[in-house]
Amino acid sequence: MISVDADPGTFTFDPATTALLIIDMQRDFCEPGGFGETLGNDVSLLRSVIPPLQEVLRTARALGMTVIHTREGHVPDLSDCPPAKLNRGEPSLRIGDPGPKGRILVRGEYGHDIIDELRPEPGELVIDKPGKGSFHGTTFGAELRSRGITSLIVAGVTTEVCVHTTVREANDRGYECLVLSDCTGSYFPEFHRVALEMVVAQGGIFGWVAPSSALLTALTREAVA
Repeated sequence: MISVDADPGTFTFDPATTALLIIDMQRDFCEPGGFGETLGNDVSLLRSVIPPLQEVLRTARALGMTVIHTREGHVPDLSDCPPAKLNRGEPSLRIGDPGPKGRILVRGEYGHDIIDELRPEPGELVIDKPGKGSFHGTTFGAELRSRGITSLIVAGVTTEVCVHTTVREANDRGYECLVLSDCTGSYFPEFHRVALEMVVAQGGIFGWVAPSSALLTALTREAVA
């Protein structure tokens, strides 16, 4: 078992039953010209998570841990995108509209895919999800069960939306979650801060939070043990 210095207390996990979950590090969210920018957001705020997350990903792969990526997006006819989502707000481009990176948040389009810096390796599971949570409308839960996963180390974007929704879903299903504070990000720094505080409130109501340095220190100890 590996122990990580975390808030509100030590997070303990077995690498054999733990997955590194990287949520929605997609071009449509993290690069100029994608959906995030059409909503008026500064995508550079999300890109700050890339360097620390690259280091975590390299270390997890070297230790043979399960790595899972998710992508939010919809089938080309948008039949899995409810009007309440499609018509939300007043972006310059809506889901399904042609954009600089192909149709916005449509599966198979260039913008829907994961950024090159965190590209999945062969054999790593990629979950395509139509909603904000990773469990809704997907095989994610079944994939975790088939692999014997009981704990999740969670990274990705955005902290207060898809990351938080997934952690809440996972908590309700009995999974223990460690959220990496510098490997998650938001277009709104205050939302990021408060979302992390919500995870650890009341003794860890949804899970644990730690910087990637604490996880890497623990994993390095394991590698040399």
